Amino acid sequence: NKWRIVLPDNGRQWKDWKRDATFYSGNKMQTTKYTWFTFLPQNLFGQFHRLGNFYFFFLVILNWFPEVEVFHREIMMLPLLVVLLASMIKDAIEDYRKYQYDKTINFTKTSVCDK
Repeated sequence: NKWRIVLPDNGRQWKDWKRDATFYSGNKMQTTKYTWFTFLPQNLFGQFHRLGNFYFFFLVILNWFPEVEVFHREIMMLPLLVVLLASMIKDAIEDYRKYQYDKTINFTKTSVCDK
C-alpha cells in the first residue's frame, strides 16, 4: 500500500517537489458532464441549442396567444415535454455510468516501474 509520486529527472522539478506533490494530490480522472446541482440547467441549455427543440418551444410560446392558438395549450406542450424528459433520462443514465467507470478507474492501484 505504498504510494509514490514520480517526477521527471530535472533539477527544477526536484526543487519544487513539495509544491507539485500538494498540487497533484487530488489527481483523478473525471469524464462526467454534470453534477447534482448543474444537471437541470446545463441539460436544458444543451437541449434548447438543438434547433428542433427550440422550434417546438417557440410553437408552445406562440400557442399561448389566443389569436394564433391552433391546438389546446396543454396538448401542444406534450411533444416537447416528452422529448425533453426522454433526453434528460438518457443523459442522466449516461452520466451516471461515466461516474461509475471513473470511480473504478480512480480507485485502482497503479504500479511504478523503476529502472
